[in-house]
Amino acid sequence: MKIKCIAGFASITKDPEASASLYQKVLGLPLETMDDYRFMDKFPGANHFGVWPLSMAARSCFGQDEWPERVPEPTATIEFELADVAALEAAVQEMKQNGQEFLHEARTEPWGQTIARFMSPEGVLVGLSYAPWLHE
Repeated sequence: MKIKCIAGFASITKDPEASASLYQKVLGLPLETMDDYRFMDKFPGANHFGVWPLSMAARSCFGQDEWPERVPEPTATIEFELADVAALEAAVQEMKQNGQEFLHEARTEPWGQTIARFMSPEGVLVGLSYAPWLHE
């Protein structure tokens, strides 16, 4: 497996307004809004930063608005970018062979990113990603 970069980082929050206020008003980050998701691409030092509502993370991982009680609630997500979908799928298989459990295997999100997610030991939602726009 060869990680190319951090594809994205987003805080996961139950109170998107308070979190966005910190990042937009206090820190002055020029976040865009899409639905309830606030973000900026091409953030210096990373490719993406966002404030992701927990309900949206639950929909992406589990297809429902509520985070399941059986899985610890994440407070952040980090995504590691791979070269292409084949590399992502190979990385998932490699990690599964080494005992890693995934919340979901590789699938393409409505915005075009292919991603597989798992929880880190410290409770970070981790994604293995292929975002085509990062390779243009």
